[in-house]
Amino acid sequence: MIEELKPNLFRIEIPLPETPLKYLNAYVIRAAEKAEKNLLIDTGLNHEACLTAMHSGLQEIGISLDQTDIFITHLHADHYSLVSELATPDTRVWFNRPDAEIVESWDGLEWMFDYSSKHGFPVDGLRIALATHPASKFGSGWIPEFKIITDGEKIRYGDYCFACIETPGHTMGHTCLYEENKKILISGDHILVDITPNIQCWADDRNPLNSYLQSLEKVLDLDVDLVLPGHRRLFTDHRARIRELQDHHQRRLDEVMAILDGATLCAYDVASKMTWDIRADSWNDFPIVQQWFATGEAIAHLRYLEGVDRVGRRAVDGVVQFYKRIS
Repeated sequence: MIEELKPNLFRIEIPLPETPLKYLNAYVIRAAEKAEKNLLIDTGLNHEACLTAMHSGLQEIGISLDQTDIFITHLHADHYSLVSELATPDTRVWFNRPDAEIVESWDGLEWMFDYSSKHGFPVDGLRIALATHPASKFGSGWIPEFKIITDGEKIRYGDYCFACIETPGHTMGHTCLYEENKKILISGDHILVDITPNIQCWADDRNPLNSYLQSLEKVLDLDVDLVLPGHRRLFTDHRARIRELQDHHQRRLDEVMAILDGATLCAYDVASKMTWDIRADSWNDFPIVQQWFATGEAIAHLRYLEGVDRVGRRAVDGVVQFYKRIS
């Protein structure tokens, strides 16, 4: 599916096989003059279905890859991986520094398995499950030469001038694009209309939920008429959606505090007691990868509560246990 949203601004629906998200919204700015470059924003998985849809969409819009730069909002495979099949020697691949450093230094998931184990997660079956996960099966082993963008930097393509807005939380370097004159926010996975962006924590020196909530505040006062998200439908009232997301995380924080009331638990056990929007009769029926994602979200909320001194931790037999601090 291809649609022209504004003059020379298009959305290409890129299928995401084997994922619950169904599809990615890739956006294209078509140059006003043939001598100028076009811009593609986000790409899809490194999967034949994604590549076919992308080639078909670009052909219908009437642009060629050798005249097109690419902007990646963040490092997740559904946004980044297909760049390996799309970039030409003349392509500028715009990317943020924190996520680029992760891509450039990547040496596998063992450190995440170790961290997960310290938080009570049974990792024995996780390696096998993740090996068949779409992000692993359809990822990219190729690292392009990145053109690093900075917060507030402006990039011009066609009739559009976008300010790059760093919005860490969903990833360390997630970046939105804001067109002030046309009041358009390309939000990536920072703000989605009817699903909550996944906020996970896999390191003790990070507080991604705090970063995410600050990033919501950062874009709250922007003058926006149209939000172009990475998934699902477009929407208009970004402030109302931000308030919903803030309320959601406050409810989650309250839930975690209630779970820890009179109990000392590891993050895996906290996650098992939280409410999740997934079709399963019980925690034990969750697919192991979904349990892992849920545990990462639980850690993110626990780290936030640690940061405001409402939760403490202690190690018991090598496993981190969290408890409610007495105020």
